[in-house]
Amino acid sequence: MATHAEDRSMALATIHPGCWPCRIGAAVAWVASVLLVAPAHGQAPEPAAEATPAAITKRSVLRDPEDGKLDLSEFLLERKGFLPVPFVVTEPAVGYGGGLAALFFRQSMSEAREQATKTGHITPPDIYVLAAGGTENGTRLLGAGAMLTFGDDRWRYRGFVGRTDLHLDFYGVGGVLGKDARLAYNLDGLLSTQQVLYRLGESDNFIGMRWIYLDLPGSFQGSNTPALPALPTFTNRSSGLGLSFEHDSRNNFFTPSRGVRAALDTLFYAPGIGSDARFQTYRGFVFAYTPVSKNLVLGGRLDRRAARGDVPFYQLPYIDMRGIPAVRYQDNDVAVVEAELRWNVSDRWGLVGFAGVGRAWGGGTSFGEAANRVSRGAGVRYQIARVLGLWVGLDVARGPEGDLAYYIQVGNAWR
Repeated sequence: MATHAEDRSMALATIHPGCWPCRIGAAVAWVASVLLVAPAHGQAPEPAAEATPAAITKRSVLRDPEDGKLDLSEFLLERKGFLPVPFVVTEPAVGYGGGLAALFFRQSMSEAREQATKTGHITPPDIYVLAAGGTENGTRLLGAGAMLTFGDDRWRYRGFVGRTDLHLDFYGVGGVLGKDARLAYNLDGLLSTQQVLYRLGESDNFIGMRWIYLDLPGSFQGSNTPALPALPTFTNRSSGLGLSFEHDSRNNFFTPSRGVRAALDTLFYAPGIGSDARFQTYRGFVFAYTPVSKNLVLGGRLDRRAARGDVPFYQLPYIDMRGIPAVRYQDNDVAVVEAELRWNVSDRWGLVGFAGVGRAWGGGTSFGEAANRVSRGAGVRYQIARVLGLWVGLDVARGPEGDLAYYIQVGNAWR
């Protein structure tokens, strides 16, 4: 069984920085995003039209006064101070697992909403987190992070520092080795990701700078060494600085029905800033949503990733889709196209269907020669926080190798 990418390890997400913090954040990204409610970039979740301040005030912690159904709106809106949150990890790349995150909220979302009336845009509350977790294949993570705002939300900071013992498999460039000849390896050491964002005017556009530092001595595990021209080598230290731009016009952070989120990210690794190797990584993506009818929402995703230079094999881009394990298909270039159709059957329940195709190329094959890796699936959704527009659910997906994967979803699947 596999959870959504939000439930993968923070260590893996940092190693593949194009995904952090929106991917693999069981320890930080998932927990913080669920409780934060406001996006790191862009606008606040769109409240249900029928919800009034009086109704919110009278709301019980676990029941919606409108329909009496299970609902966590009041809990999420009023939470302040310390909060322990257990999490589950079932990503195929690292196996079953879990852990515990201890979060501290300096203010509640209700207080943040009051502040939004002064600034004209939602200001997420400051959050500090300490997290620890592990999985059945021996992967471990311990770390601390924070999400902070300054200057009436003109500046935002996102950071995480941790110690990880990560166990993964390398399938060769382009995934040519296959499942039976994969090469197991271990990365054991320190990781850090730091990001500062600046809001452009009063818009929902941000520019930012990010620094990722990895001190992860690696080694191959076991006696299974597949036939390769040369075994890939490890780079103990990787240190990269880069610029990013993000736009977010979605009407809801968690489960949007219209709008666009787009971003461009760059990272440049060089010896002058502490890296053992010189290379670059890039990512550009667009997530777009439009209502087809009152109860149908169509979403589309374009995602392009690339790496150049003396790239460590474990930092190569990979095809990231439901139904395909993380780092299964890696190469210098990756492109993904995916679509999703959501049907809101009722005010509480919904169904989704999705399909996508990805290609990995550049390390020996051209784009035209690379194979299409197709994934498809379906899922069910439940609106767990009506006032905040937050839906949760379960997806089932099948990738190109025919294996089924099950994904726990919190909000939208794309990060």
